[in-house]
Parts: sequence; structure tokens; C-alpha cells
Amino acid sequence: MKIEVLGVCFQFIGGLGMFLYGMNAMADGLQKSAGSRLQRLLGVLTSSRLMGVFVGAGITAIIQSSSAATVMVVGFVNAGILNLTQAVGIIMGANIGTTITSWIVSMNQWGAVMKPEFFAPLAVGLGAAWSMFSKDSRKKQAGEILVGFGLLFIGLDLMSSSIKPYRDSPVFAQAFSVLGRNPLLGILAGAGVTALIQSSSASVGILQTLALNGMVNWQSAAFVTLGQNIGTCVTALLSGMGAHPTAKRAAVIHLLFNCVGALLFGLVMTAIFFFWPAFGGSPINSVEISVFHTIFNVTNTILLFPFAGVLVRLSQILIKDEENEARADEEDREEEMFRHLDNRILETPSLAIQQLEREVVRMGETALMNLKIAGEALLRNSRSAIDQVMKNEETINHMESMLTGYLVKVNNLSLNNQQHLLVKDLFYTISDIERIGDHSQNLAELAEEKIRDQVLFSQEANEELEAMLQMVSFSVAHAVKAREDHDMAEVRRVIQKEEQVDNLEEDLRERHIERLSQNRCRTEHGVIFLDALSNLERVSDHAVNIAGYVRDEM
Repeated sequence: MKIEVLGVCFQFIGGLGMFLYGMNAMADGLQKSAGSRLQRLLGVLTSSRLMGVFVGAGITAIIQSSSAATVMVVGFVNAGILNLTQAVGIIMGANIGTTITSWIVSMNQWGAVMKPEFFAPLAVGLGAAWSMFSKDSRKKQAGEILVGFGLLFIGLDLMSSSIKPYRDSPVFAQAFSVLGRNPLLGILAGAGVTALIQSSSASVGILQTLALNGMVNWQSAAFVTLGQNIGTCVTALLSGMGAHPTAKRAAVIHLLFNCVGALLFGLVMTAIFFFWPAFGGSPINSVEISVFHTIFNVTNTILLFPFAGVLVRLSQILIKDEENEARADEEDREEEMFRHLDNRILETPSLAIQQLEREVVRMGETALMNLKIAGEALLRNSRSAIDQVMKNEETINHMESMLTGYLVKVNNLSLNNQQHLLVKDLFYTISDIERIGDHSQNLAELAEEKIRDQVLFSQEANEELEAMLQMVSFSVAHAVKAREDHDMAEVRRVIQKEEQVDNLEEDLRERHIERLSQNRCRTEHGVIFLDALSNLERVSDHAVNIAGYVRDEM
């Protein structure tokens, strides 16, 4: 008997694991398939909360978890991608999007052809064949979705089969009867299970599995479902710890929204079950749970949507601003980048890559600024400019370290072929930008040598060097712009300018050698001039590399 019970436990745990793994695999496949669509989905988001609701529902439907979607929102707010007004709409929409999973789980009650044992093995077989043998990336992604879809139902069937012999057990009937009679206990049970497994979609799926076997009544299901919506907030609250105050407010808004909704619906359902006790004690099936879950989340959003501003103000009262939060001087740049490269965004690789691109562009802009300052130091013998170059070079090096570390994390995620190419190119781009910073530092060191040895270039040499500097700065600026906009016109400008830079560098070398031969310039002065030309020409080469990576992605 004990072995039988142990076998049932193993089967239920295995079914649950397969269910969760299938849900995760399906979400991964959907994310890969969505790719840049998620970027565009977030891109259409404006200050309109209504648009945010649709975006939140769409993203959650793709990643199959409102917990993960809200964690992403906390990350977006922390990174400065979204403000609280936009976040409120997405959080409300996430609760609607999460109902998709419950409808998927309830499909086996739509008809005999929809039962898991009928089509799930076929889905796994076809999906595995496409994933393993197809060379088409889209078919591979479709295969991953099919495998996840099939495993989800096979896991669901395993869980259902394991508990079927015990569906008439008085233990289950008594447990759900207690939960139904005590709304607070039912809500706490739903919240506790959801907080434990960190997914409201999964906990609703477990409840539906029990309902499939006639073990759950309406009264207990309603209150447990309300609790599940509260339990899903735990993930976002934990995620908000240590984040920016605005990000913490996003997590608190999620909690307030779900708690208020659970309170309102809890009162309504308590009244209904009080006046119609027979209805409350009647069995509920999987489809009916999906219906209730959907009505609750849609109605809650409609009721509280006009009060989104109130939720924002309440979150601001509960979470106070930190002192010095508004500092925006140069010393905060690294901290700002740390916020922008938030690990919570890794839940959606396409958006993490988009944020990485933005930060790589910022690094490129910093390197371009430093190049111009280094040129000023060299042409004007400016000590303050030299100091600024050295300070900026430290920032660029730290940027490289942070961006590379984040890229490694992104590279380990589930990416499609296009995303893998983009991540690889961003690795190379960061390296080229860092080398531009190194050459700027070299120019500053040449300026320091000029000051130390009291070297002054002739007006002719200064004008030549300034022309070279302007041409190289043009190349870097348009290379960074090409990276930012993915614009082939910008790529062509950089490539065309490179030929001009090479010709100019060769021409200026010949002129300078001629000045040296005519004793119009001292040899030690000439070495500094020629070294400066070499560094600028190499900067142009790196600009061409950056533009070339963009060209390869087109």
C-alpha cells in the first residue's frame, strides 16, 4: 500500500514537472518566434494606459506567466524604459494575458478530439522531428512550441491519472469544503501555493487538474483562484528588493491591484454562495475555472482602470523617494548603466538585446566625445582636456566590462539565429569601441608629451591634424548612428569616408616627411605628429568594423 502511494506521488510530481517544463518550453519557442515583434510591441507603448493593457496581455500570452511579465515590468521601470503610468497598464493587461494558460489546460474538456491522449504524443513527435532535423529556423521554433505544447498536456494527463483513484476520497472533499466555507483560508491557500511555485498559471493548472476529477467545488475554486492572483505578486515583490524606488512602486501597484480585486470579488462571491449554497457546493470543471478566472481578471481591469492614478499615488505614499535619487552628474553614469542592464529584463531576450544595443550606442557616444576631447588636448596643449580624457577612459573601460558581462548572460539565453548574430556583433562592437577609447588615450598621452617637451606644431601641421580629426570623428559618429538605427545609408557613409581617411593620412605623411627633410620641423616633433596620424587612422578602421557588423545583419 505504501509503495502504491509512493508511486502515485512520483507520478504526480513527474506529471507536474512535465507540465511546468512543457509550459516553459512552449514559452521559449513563442519568444524566439516573436523575436523583434516583442520589441515593436513595447515600441508602440505610449503614455496611454489602455495601450499598455493590450501590450501587457500580449506579452503575458507569449511568455505564459503573469509573474514573469510583472518581473519584466519591474525591470523595465528600474531601467528607465517605462514610467509608472505605462507600467500600470501593462500590469493590468498581464492579469488578462495569464488566463490563456487556463484555457489551454481546459482544452481537454472541449471534446474528445481535444483530449491530451489523442494529440499530445503526435505534437511531441512532430515537434521533435522539426527541431532536430529541419534546417529552417522558423520550423525549429515551431517544433519547440509543439514539443512544449505536447509535454504540457502529457504532464497534465499524468497528474490527472495519478489522483483519479482518490477522487472519491473524503480527505479531498473535506479539504475543499473547509476552504469553501472559509473564504480567507481559501485565498491564503491559493496565495501560498502560487507563491511557492512562483507561477499563477501553473497553480491554476493544478487546480484545474483536481477539478477534472470532480474534487473541487465552486466555493473553494473561487476563493483559491482569487488567492492565486495575490500569490503571483510575491515574485515581483522579491524582484523589486534592492531596485530603484520607482521599480519598487511598480511591484506594489501589482499587489494593490490584485488585492483590491480579490477583496471586491471575494465579497461578491461570498454573498452569492450565502444566498445560493447549493451552487457553491456543486462541482466545478476545468472550463468553468477558466471562465471564472477570465471574468475576474477582465472585470477587475475594467473596474480599476479609471483608478490607475490612485494606485500610482498609493504606491508613492508607501514607497518613499530615496535621498539623492535625483542626482544626475557624471559620477552617476555607471550606476545608471547598472540600472539599465537589469537582470529582470533577461526574462525576454529580445528586449534585453534591445536595451543592450542602446547601452552600446551610449558607450560609442562616450568614446566619440572622448576622441574629440583628445583632439582638443593635442591641438591646444590643454592639460584639463588630458585629465578629462583619462577620466572618460576609465568610464569606457568599466562600460566595456559591464556590457560584456551582460552580453554573456544574454548569450546563454534561448535565442534565435538572428539574435545570436546580433549578440556576437555586439561583442565585437564593444571591443572596437574600447579600442577607439584606447587610441583617444594615446592621443592624450601624445599631448602630454608635447606639453612636457614644450612642443608646438606649426599652423600648417595643426590645420592638417584638425582636418584628419574631423574626418575620423565623422566616421565614428556615423558608425554609432548606423548601430543605433540599423541604417545602411549610414554604413555607406562610413565606408566611403574610410577611403578618404586613408588617402588623407598618406598625403599628410608625405607632406610631413617633406617638412622634416627641409628642416621646417624638428624630428622629435615629427614623431608625435606621425603617431597622432596613425592613431586616428586606426580609429577610422574601428569605425568601419562597427559599420560592417551592422551591414552583415541586414
